[in-house]
Amino acid sequence: MPIQVVPYTAEWVPAVLAFNDRLHATGTHWGWYGDPVDAWLPARDRKTWREHWLAIEDGALVRGAYALKPHEWSIRGEPRLVVDWQGPVTEGLIDRRYNTLGLRLLREMLKRHPLLYSWGHGGLEQPMLQMLEKLGWLLHRTPFLLRVLHPVRFLRRNRLLRDTPTRRLALDLAAWSGAGSVGIRALHAARSIGKPRTAPAQASAFESFDAWADDLWERCAPLYAAIACRDAATMNTLLPPGGWPHGIKLRVERDGRTLGWSVVLDTQMQDEARFGDLRVGSVVDCLAAPDDAEAVVGASLRFLRGRGVDVAISNQSHPSWIDGFRAHGFEAVAGRRVFAASPALRDALAPFEEAQRGLHLTNMDGHGPMGL
Repeated sequence: MPIQVVPYTAEWVPAVLAFNDRLHATGTHWGWYGDPVDAWLPARDRKTWREHWLAIEDGALVRGAYALKPHEWSIRGEPRLVVDWQGPVTEGLIDRRYNTLGLRLLREMLKRHPLLYSWGHGGLEQPMLQMLEKLGWLLHRTPFLLRVLHPVRFLRRNRLLRDTPTRRLALDLAAWSGAGSVGIRALHAARSIGKPRTAPAQASAFESFDAWADDLWERCAPLYAAIACRDAATMNTLLPPGGWPHGIKLRVERDGRTLGWSVVLDTQMQDEARFGDLRVGSVVDCLAAPDDAEAVVGASLRFLRGRGVDVAISNQSHPSWIDGFRAHGFEAVAGRRVFAASPALRDALAPFEEAQRGLHLTNMDGHGPMGL
């Protein structure tokens, strides 16, 4: 029987677990969700939701899976349903008979939702990105933003840079001598030179988005060429009180006027592949007029610093937000995330040279702040 693509429902849980067991038996860490009810967006919403699909062979065996996150965007003021994809994970990882299944599932996604994209992947050297480029997809590189707040802890506890005995020794010496702290602080100070900063704004935590957030959305949406809907109802769906991703929501104000909001995480890592045992603060979502981005970044950074995080990070695409982070000393590591847009989405954004100056993406526009 040919492979069929079907929605992931409760009846398929045993087959998904068996699929995961086959993958894990070969040493790969890949697999699929063991619960068909999405932990992030468990119910379909009017403007954003998640759906999971399975590739079934012989009516019984799971050979692959993927997830889609439709979300209403505003593209030059017009509402469009734009869809982030996760996966596909297939048995092609361990069995060459299924090597082409990933490409077939990608085509299935495009049939369902032509305005398809993904944001992540790492550098352009990734095989998936090279395949997408050959298929006519748009690939746009964006930076990873990093600010070290406690240099000694960073030097001693990060894992990415301490990957050899020689590097571990060098970083320990830099931490012990104080040279590392001086160098890191000088680097961050240099990054802020020439970047204008406005008067400080104040950040206060809140539980739910309300009418003020709708007012902000109506004011800000026309200022972006392409942006996912961030009205109050949609944000409360993405960030329900007590639900994943457990972000701290901050309303940023100056002199009684709401400038914007941000969502931050404060995570104590445990032997994480990049951050080791560092305490990581991350800005995973944000909204303000581009001219107010720097003020929102500054208020968010002061909030995270006050909580005692070792490093602050973010992923951003809009030039004003990237400049706002740089104004507060963040290092912009070029090209660490790639926005990959399907041919139909590329056409909807054309001319992209213009649209990229107004494209607003954060972690919440992908499959959430996974790993943070």
